[in-house]
This record gives sequence, structure tokens and C-alpha cells, in this order.
Amino acid sequence: MYVSSSPTVNKHKPWIETSYHGVITENMDTVLLDPPLVALDKDAPVPYAGEICSFKIYGQDAPFEAVVLNRTSGEGVLQASSPVDCESQKEYTFIIQAYDCGAGPSGADWKKSHKAVVHIQVDDVNEFSPVFREPLYKASVTEGKIYDSILQVEAWDQDCSPQYSQICIYEIVTAGTPFAIDRNGNIRNTERLTYDKQTSYKIMVTAFDCGQKRAKEDVAVHIDVKPVCKPGWQGWNKRVDYEPGTGSRQLFPKMHLETCGGLLSGVKAMVELQTNHIGKGCDRETYSEKSLQKLCGAASSSTELLPASSPATNWTASLLTDSGRDSDLIYRFEGRQAANIPDHVVPQNLTDQFTIATWMKHGPSPGLRAEKETLLCNSDKTEMNRHHYSLYVHNCRLVFLLRRDVTQVDTFRPAEFHWKLEQICDKEWHYYVINVEFPAVTLFVDGVTYEPYLVTDDWPIQTAKIDTQLTVGACWQGGEVGTPRFTQYFRGSLSGLTIRPGRIETQKVISCLQACKEGLDINSLESLAKDIKFHFNPAQSVLVVEGEELDSINTAMTKVSYINSRQFPTSGLRRLHITTTVQCFGEDTCLSIPDIKSVVMVLPPSEPRITISGSNRLVRPGADLRGPLGVAPFKELQITSTVTKGDSFGGSRRPGVMELMHNLDYCDVLVIGDELNPERESLEIHHSALLGKHLDATNSTSGISIYGVDSMAHYEQALRQLRYRNQRPVTLSERRFRLTCSELNGRYTSNEFNLEVSVLHHSAPVEHVNHMAVQAPFMRPVHHPLMMHTLNSHMSGSAPPAATAVIVVCIAALVVIVVIGVYRIHATHQEGSKEDEDEVKETEEDWDNSALTITVNPMENLGGAQARDAEVKEEEREEEEEEEEEEQVGGMTSAESDSSDEDEEGGEEEEREKVEERKQKGKLEWDSSSITY
Repeated sequence: MYVSSSPTVNKHKPWIETSYHGVITENMDTVLLDPPLVALDKDAPVPYAGEICSFKIYGQDAPFEAVVLNRTSGEGVLQASSPVDCESQKEYTFIIQAYDCGAGPSGADWKKSHKAVVHIQVDDVNEFSPVFREPLYKASVTEGKIYDSILQVEAWDQDCSPQYSQICIYEIVTAGTPFAIDRNGNIRNTERLTYDKQTSYKIMVTAFDCGQKRAKEDVAVHIDVKPVCKPGWQGWNKRVDYEPGTGSRQLFPKMHLETCGGLLSGVKAMVELQTNHIGKGCDRETYSEKSLQKLCGAASSSTELLPASSPATNWTASLLTDSGRDSDLIYRFEGRQAANIPDHVVPQNLTDQFTIATWMKHGPSPGLRAEKETLLCNSDKTEMNRHHYSLYVHNCRLVFLLRRDVTQVDTFRPAEFHWKLEQICDKEWHYYVINVEFPAVTLFVDGVTYEPYLVTDDWPIQTAKIDTQLTVGACWQGGEVGTPRFTQYFRGSLSGLTIRPGRIETQKVISCLQACKEGLDINSLESLAKDIKFHFNPAQSVLVVEGEELDSINTAMTKVSYINSRQFPTSGLRRLHITTTVQCFGEDTCLSIPDIKSVVMVLPPSEPRITISGSNRLVRPGADLRGPLGVAPFKELQITSTVTKGDSFGGSRRPGVMELMHNLDYCDVLVIGDELNPERESLEIHHSALLGKHLDATNSTSGISIYGVDSMAHYEQALRQLRYRNQRPVTLSERRFRLTCSELNGRYTSNEFNLEVSVLHHSAPVEHVNHMAVQAPFMRPVHHPLMMHTLNSHMSGSAPPAATAVIVVCIAALVVIVVIGVYRIHATHQEGSKEDEDEVKETEEDWDNSALTITVNPMENLGGAQARDAEVKEEEREEEEEEEEEEQVGGMTSAESDSSDEDEEGGEEEEREKVEERKQKGKLEWDSSSITY
């Protein structure tokens, strides 16, 4: 028998190896240890004390446990307590100790071995497939070259061991391609590629790890073949579409300069917008010269010498016009056209300050010694051949001649001013302004100032009582020849020739008058690099960009834009031309960059439809026409403008009508028929109606014209304040007017709005009208708008002189109305509708019953028998009187109908029928506040 408390029973500690090395395969649980896990105890074979009861592991989260297999032999096994993943941790190190069973069954007095170190290595399993690092690979090659490596593809594997994580093989899957790949993923071409044969290749590549596991997904490789590198701009479009109203549009958003690897020290690019074929050199406003001057703030005292031909300006009728496009008025002179300006048009006193302005397009003169070509000439009309002032071209020099009268100056003074400029003979449009502040004369060409290179003096002209003749296109020679004739004909084109006496034009106004509305632009100036320099010409048709860095130049060129600020620009092509020069280090020029030629296509704008609406007939009493203010014929006028645009809905295009706001430049009111008689008629507008607006007006016996570039709302306000006055309206049967409005000098015109003004005459007797004024209590009121209006007009002046007459009339009226009223109330109940009532109600509002007096028949309560007797006796006679009454008021019927804004153009017979119809449908709503009983 053993005693467990005996100190001599468990004398020795267990013994194990000092270190162990083990291997475990991931996702398995058994560890192979070297040496095996065995614990020995010298107390053996003593039970308990010589046996091994357990192994304990000490370490940070070691996912292992040790199990005793045999207590007597001390054998044990090490196994995973949870799944082991190589990709998470490849190795583990921890401490293990063995424990004996103690001195007895209770395990008391146990002993433990020394600590042993255990190293565990986790073996990998090839569980992952290779994966490429990029979803797509791209590269480009130049044709005709063999590359050692075009690009490298790369795959990787998540496995932890070198055997399974390394990529051992790359392989091109696509068959029949001129490419090969090595074990490192480098792709090369096996033959020389040709751009003309194939511009790009797409190949598929796969990868294998060293465990021969294939990539789960193959990767695509795109290889572009470039032609042999040629320096130049790339990534630009030959055509750029411009939608009107879209502001600034980038021209080359993806353009860049290819230098073929050459290192540059500087780049200079010039972008030129060619618009010479558009209008007068570019897209400008095509308003009339007067409207443009008003818009730009010029003085209103200028005289237009080349206006559009009309009855009032017929001196240009014989000239050749080249209107071009969009109503831009141009006169063409071919060396045999000229026009004499009427004396009443010519400014009589130019004083020491005046301005001459014109658009001119002129080329070199034929012949070795060209003759003078006169634009403008003021010369003697008869007897002599003196030129008082003239503007002419001679040998591509512009010359201005100014000979003062001896009464103005009596000394040798400047008389001829010469300018020699390339613009005079370049066959392009230019705007010339000559400011005269005698004796100084300044020339502006396209807003740029030029001083004369030569000034010659001359003596003043002797005073003579000879009339002068102002001529355009040549000079008039009225004296010193057998037959007066034109001479020194001009060859070229002119437009907008004006003279402004008494003052010179400012630089601001000149710039405004010749300003282009289209040009080049640069977006986001603040984003340009510091080394970028750029500048525009005054018209913004030429842009020069300079820089040192290639990337800076590329960025700057992508921001070059086209802009057209006109609401309705001239559609068509604008050509773009880009020239480029580059500098290399140590060389003046090293590469030749080809020029670029592109076009901007300005798409046609949506054409507006200008509509004038309102009442077409105006009927007013003669007193209104005779009044100090007359009448306002266009008081209800409205001007609207719409455009039709195509909108996409569900894949189909449907047109949509949109209201558009834009300017107008003139509205003309023409008198149709006989002209106004100035002794008794006038059509005019007060100056106050034009204040605060860019408008002006001229009138004559033919009508009135309001002109100036301004909004439709301002034109509407001005036209509503036009006044027509007639001192003798009795003689007026009708006066007809026709109104038309224009935008862009006739490019877009409105409908022709016709208005007829007539006089309201009073012809219906009061007694007859009172027949219709009294109704029986049971009758439904029926409205007779025209006759009520006549009553109001007639009775406003006087009332019946005696009550007796009224009583007699009312008795007769009662009898007739009883019969007619019964019939009408029946017809009204059958045919009356809400729509008819609304229409009549609107008509009722047009007449004023404030002065209406209705007298009720004092004998209204007569017996029914007496009323029936009167009805039988009077019925036939009253019906005849009613027909006669309607014939008398036929003219008034038409007038009143027109004053209620209804278009009725038929004869009196048709108008009477319409009145009868309204009598049957209408109902009168009485205002009891103005009725006297």
C-alpha cells in the first residue's frame, strides 16, 4: 500500500527534448514533429509518479494543442486546435512542457518538465489562381520596327509558398498573331508591323503559377500601330459645328503637338480665323447705318448718302446693289456708276469739324498709271470745275481733299491729306473714318488711328455764286466741258457712307460701329501656364500663342475657342489656319510642323416669326379725332416672336414652338390709299414716348417710321402712343394704315398688320331707341349692344324736352315689346348658352351706360284686354318701323362691332345679319346705379 503524502514517492521531473521542429499542411490538423513528442520520467514504473498525464502549450494565440497518447510510455501528439492558413501565417513558435501524474490518483505533488521550444512551419496548398494586376493593357508601336519589349504584363498569386505563388509561364492565347511573350511577361513583335495593313491588334494573354494552375481570367492587350512618326499637330477635327447662342466653343479639345521625341526650347503657334467672305469681312450687326449709330451712341445728325432705295431716297436706284447675305446693304461700283445727291440731303455747312465714314472694299487699279477713283466729291455744278472737298483713291493711296472758301480762311493752308496703307488695295472690307478738325485730319481704319504721311497746302477757293453738286462713285464735272458729265469713276464696293457735320466721332463709337461679333477666344485664362504668352489682333481673328514647354503649349491650344455673340449669326463656313514654328536647343529651327486647315461650320439659327396682333378696326366719335391728342390707333397692339425648334422625345423629333425675345430695328406705319392731308390730318408720336429708349422717328404724309435697335417691348410701348388726328372727321369715311416691323434691317420681317380707322356717326332717334329700353317684368333681358351704345352717345348730349313725349313713346313700346319679348325669351331659352353669355358680357363692357335714362311707362298696369287690342292693331306697323330702324343703324352696327374687337369685313347686309343673331343670343345686364325711374 502506497501513501500519497509520502515525500519519497514522486522524486523526479518529467524530461522532454529541448526543441522541436514541426510541419503542418494548411487546412489539416496533424503536426509532424521532429523529434517525436515523448516525455520520460525516472520514477517509472512507479504508478502515477512515473506516468505522463499532460502536455501544456504556452504562447500567444498558438492554434495548437498537445495530446498524451500513452501515459506509461509518455508518447504524445501535436495537432491544430483550429484551421491553419498559410496565407495568414506561415510559421508558429511556442513553449511546451510535460506534466507527470503526481503522487497518486488525486494528482497531488505533480511535477513538470523543463520548457521546450517548438517551431511549426505551415505547408502551402495551391488553392489560388494567378490574377493579372491590370484589367487591360495598352501599348503603341511605330510601324517598321522590331521591339525587344513592347510592354510587360504581370500576374500574381495569393498562395504563400514560392512554388505556388510564383508565375512560371505566360502564354499568348490568341492564335496567328505576330507577337511572342517570355516567362517574365514581356511582349515583343515577331515581324515588322505595317500601319496600312493593320492599325491595331487585340491579343489575349494567360498565366500559370509554378504549380501549373492557370489564371482564372485571361487579360486583353491592345497594341496600336502608329505610322512612321511625323512631327505635327494630332487629335484635331477638320470640322467643328457651332450652334448659335452657345457662347464660346472649344475648337481643339484633344489636340497635341507630336515632336517625335525631339527636345524643344520653344513653340509659337498662330491661329487665324478667315471670315473675309462673311458680310463686310466678318459677322457684324447688319442693322441700318442709322440704327447702328443710335445703338453705338453716335450723334443723330449724320446724313446717310447710300441708303436703301425708296421713293424718298431714289438717288441710289440706278446703282448696283450686292446685298450679299442677311440684308447687309452693299453698293458695287464698276467704273461707270455714280449718283448725284439731292441738294436737300446734302449738309450745307460742314464747319471746321465733321466726320466722313464708310465701308470700302477695293483692289489694285488697272494700268501702269491709274486714274483717280472718287468715292465722294463736292464740286461746282456748272460753269467751273472746282472740287470743294472729295475723298478718292489714287495708286493705292487714300486722299482727302478739303478746299476752304476764301471767306473762311485767306492763307495758304493744308488742303490734301495722303495715306498709304496696305488695306486700301487688299480686296478686303475695311471701315474708314475721317475726323476733320481743321486744319488737322485723322484717319481711322478698322478702329486704328493713322496720321497722313503727306499733307500738301493750297490757297482757298475764291467766292463764287455757283451751286455745288455732291456725288458718290465719281466726281461731277459741270464746267469747262461741252457736256456736263461724271469723271474719275470708282471701282470697288461701298456701304454705309455717311457725313456728320459739326462734330467728330469718338474712338469708342468708331470701335463700336466696326466691331466684329465673331472671333477667337481663350477659355480659362487663369489655368494657363506662366510661360505662355498670347496676343490677339484688334478684330480677334488672329491669335498667337508662344511657350517654352510642350505640355504648356498643348494645354493652351486646347483652350482656343470660337465665339459669335450675334443672336442670329450668319450661317456658313469659317476657315481656320494654324501655322507653327519650333526651336530646338542651340538651333534656330529644328522641325518642320505642317500647317493645319480646318473649318468652323456656323449652323443656321432658328428663324423667328414676328407677329403683330391687335384690333384691326377702330371706330371713334368725331370729337375724339378732333381732340388735341386725337386717337391712339395701336393702343391694343402686341408684338411677339416665336421660333420652332425640334425636340427629341422618346427617340422621335417633334417640333416645339418657343417664344423668343430679341430686338427690332424699325417699325413702319404706312398710309394705305390717299396720303395724309397735312392741313387737317396728322400721324405722329410725342418725343416723350421715345425717352429712355434707343429709338427715333421720322414722319411724312405717307406714314411714320420708328427706328433704332431696341427691344420688342419698347417698340410696343412706342407704337401704342402713336396719335392720329383729323380736324375734319366728317369728311373721313375710313383711313387705313399698314404696320410692319423688322429685325436686322429686313432680314426678319413681321406680318403686315392692317388697321382701319373710321368715324362713329349718330343717326338713330331717341324715341326709337327707347322702344328697346323698356321691357316687361317677366321678360328675360336681351342685350342690344350696338343700339345701346348709340343711345349712350346720343343722350349724353341732351334729354327729351318733355315728359309727355316720353309717355307716348313708352305706351307704344310696351305693346310691341310684350309681343316681341315673349318670342325672344322663348328663343333665348332654347338657344342661349354659357359661351354666348360670356361673349355678350365681354361686349357689354365696351359701352358706358352711366348716362342712360330709362323711363318706366306710368300706364304699365293697363288691363290685359287693352294690351291685346293694342297689340293686334300695332303689330304689323311696328315690325315695319323696326326694319327701317335697323336699316338706319346699319352703319353704326358695323362700327360698334368693330370697336368690340371683332373682325367683320363684309357689307352692311352681312353686318345686319350678325346684329340680329346677337340680338337673339345676348342678354343685357343692367347697372341699376345709373337708371332713373
